[in-house]
Order: sequence, then C-alpha cells, then structure tokens
Amino acid sequence: MKKLINGIEYDLTSTEIAEVNARNTEWNNGALDRALSNLRQTRNSLLAKTDWTANSDLTMSSAMTTYRQALRDATTGLDTVEKIEAYEFPEEVLNWVT
Repeated sequence: MKKLINGIEYDLTSTEIAEVNARNTEWNNGALDRALSNLRQTRNSLLAKTDWTANSDLTMSSAMTTYRQALRDATTGLDTVEKIEAYEFPEEVLNWVT
C-alpha cells in the first residue's frame, strides 16, 4: 500500500501505516499541548499584571472587566496548533477604574 510521508511515497503494509499514523497523532497531540501551555503562560502573565485591579477596595472599569474575561476565555475554541499560533491577545486596557 502506498503512503505519502513528508512528500515521499512509501510502499508500506497496513500495519506500518497504522504505526505511522499513531506516531503522527502522538506528535501532533504533544505539539498541541505545548502550544496551549505556552499560550496559557502568556495569558496568566497578562492576568497577573491586572490582578491588583480586582481588589475589593477598587472599582474596576467595564473595559478592564471585559479585558480580563477575554484573557480567561483565550483558550476557548483553540483546538489546533494553527489556531493557537493565529490567536491574538486582546489589547491591554489602561483605564482600570471607572
């Protein structure tokens, strides 16, 4: 059975093709996990920079509330490495008080 791998055609058995597909799936899942982890680290850093605005003695602006919620929702729907790499974080909010 012919299988195209990285632009090269190989003559493989169905068992060998299944093994190649399993390795590709493992690699792709690992790449997705790494990309999500990197995105979460950046997101967590951005959230940490604004955590002080959530103190009980401050009134947070609606813009800051929206910004922080957008950061928390950053990973929603990002189920491929391509989507993660294309994601753009929301613009930072400087107006933290109403």
